[in-house]
Order: sequence, then structure tokens, then C-alpha cells
Amino acid sequence: MTHIKLSICIATRNRADYIGETLRSIVGQATDAVEIVVLDGASTDATPEVVAELRTTFPRLRYVRKERNGGVDCDYDAAVVEAQGVYCWLMSDDDLLKPGAIARVLDAIDQGYSLVVVNAELRSLDLSELIDASRLQFGADRTYRANEFDRLFDETSAYLSYIGAVVIRHDVWMAREREPFFGSYFIHEGVIFQHQLPGSSFVIAEPLISIRFGNTQWRPKEFEIRMIRWPALIASLAGVSEDVRHRRYPVEPWRSFKSLFFYRAKGTYDLGEYRRWVRPRVHKLRDRARAFAIACFPGMLANLIGLLFCRLPYRDSNVHLLDMKASRFFYRNWFKKAPGKP
Repeated sequence: MTHIKLSICIATRNRADYIGETLRSIVGQATDAVEIVVLDGASTDATPEVVAELRTTFPRLRYVRKERNGGVDCDYDAAVVEAQGVYCWLMSDDDLLKPGAIARVLDAIDQGYSLVVVNAELRSLDLSELIDASRLQFGADRTYRANEFDRLFDETSAYLSYIGAVVIRHDVWMAREREPFFGSYFIHEGVIFQHQLPGSSFVIAEPLISIRFGNTQWRPKEFEIRMIRWPALIASLAGVSEDVRHRRYPVEPWRSFKSLFFYRAKGTYDLGEYRRWVRPRVHKLRDRARAFAIACFPGMLANLIGLLFCRLPYRDSNVHLLDMKASRFFYRNWFKKAPGKP
């Protein structure tokens, strides 16, 4: 059997409309040193048939179907457990590899790094429009020695919330705790940053992935994920100094008026989110009243204010503007006629 250097691990569920194109972007440049592992979390659409068709052209595509959906963290971990490669690339199930991406990553892993971070560009849902040419904010490759772990976290952790950026040694993944991060939606960050990596890390500054903007399946739970689960994950990362973690990320971001208003404008913070996530954590009457008032603030007006703010020049303003336009409160979405309605 050919020695597998790189396992491209994809956890998926009900992505039949996208995963075929994703797999074709991989198969078209994969070498004999590459395998693909697709872990299907009990899809109810045509995902099995789409993957089966690709398997006829690429025999090193392995498809593992679970009878129950375990959640994104559990399923990505299961995909890595199935992998036979020295390294695992945790690829998303709807984005595309750019030409030459695999060759570039294979060159990087030959250097023996513990972790390789792959930069990406951001495109519209149909990939026709370039929104951001580079998600990382530096233009040259970077190497981080094992003792530069805080610097690695400081400069890459925000981008690494995108799981497709992660190429990690299989033995490093398997040697670390994973179950405590099930349900966090960011198991890869927990695995990477729970304590110092044994070797150096390398960041490829050239964008090698095209991300479909606005195609996340967890948008309805975005407030919970970003405001509650993400801070809890960051707080648990003992491998990173507390000073760096606190400087980089607020411990309780839901206390911020700006954050609450932003998620209200996006249509992902309302009275339900207030009652479930904010009220139990806030004890001062003034703070409760403010969070309650924002949850009740007219959504269309909040969205309009958000649209105006996103017209200002700042990093990711164009991305936030698209977020506002995807909101259920965006005026064009508000006035769309429901199917079958006059």
C-alpha cells in the first residue's frame, strides 16, 4: 500500500449540493500520498450517492457513515480517528481547494511541523464574487517555534476558528484531550491550544482555499456559539497565558452593548437568547435591563443602524455588511413574499 502522508478529513451532514464540488477540487490535484476521509453524520439527503460517484474515480476516498449525528466536533474527531495519514487536513464540506493547494501543503508537511495553517480567501455563496482576498492579515509565510506558543495563538487563533485552515499531525491530535471540547463547535482550537505543541508551526500566507461566505449551518445558534461557547473554550486553554487570552478575547463578550446590538442587528439575538444565555449570567439590575432592552429593540431599525455602521472603513467591514444583509431583519428579506402567497 502507498504510504499516506496526508488525510483530508471531512465531516459532513446534508451537504449534497456542495460536497461533490468540494471533493472534485481535491481529487483533481491529489497524489498517491493523499487520501480523503468523509465522515457522514447521518445525512438524510443525497450525500451518500454524491460521494459514491466520486469514489469510482478516486479509490483512496473512504466514506464512513454514522447512524446518528454526533455533532460537528465529535464527527471531525471520528474522521481523524479513521485517517491513515501522517497529517490530517480538517477540510470543510462546502469550500474549494485552489489549484496547487495540496502540493503546497505536502511541501510544508515534509518539514515535520506539528501544525500547518492554510490561508483562505472569502467568496460569495456561488463563488463568483471575491469578498476578501486573504483572511490572514499578513502576506508572508511565518514559522512559530514551540516556545512561541502565545504568539501563535495571538496571531492565528481568530482565523483558526475556520476549521478548514488546520493541517495537524495525526499523532499530535490523537495524543490530546478531545472529548472535553465536544459541543464547543471548535474542537480543533481546543486540541491545538490546550497545551504547547511539541514542535514548530508553519503558516502558509498564500490563500489556498476558497470559502463560501454565508453557508454556515449554525447561523441560527450564532449568538450561543460566538458569545457563550467560544469564550468558554478560550477560558479553558491553559496552554496559552491568561494575559494573552484576556487581551485577545473578552471573557464575557455578551456584557458589551456593541456586541449585543450587533447580534440583534444580525437577527441572532432576541428575547429567547436573552432568557437562555444572558439573564442567568447577569446579576445587576442595570445590566439586565440593558440586555433586555437590546433584545426588544426593533430588529429592522437595528439592522439599518448596522448597515450604516458597516459602511465605515475598517477591517472586515464588507464581511459584516454582508452579515447584515443576510439578517432576517434586512429590509429586502423582510418584504420577500413567502412561497405560494399572493
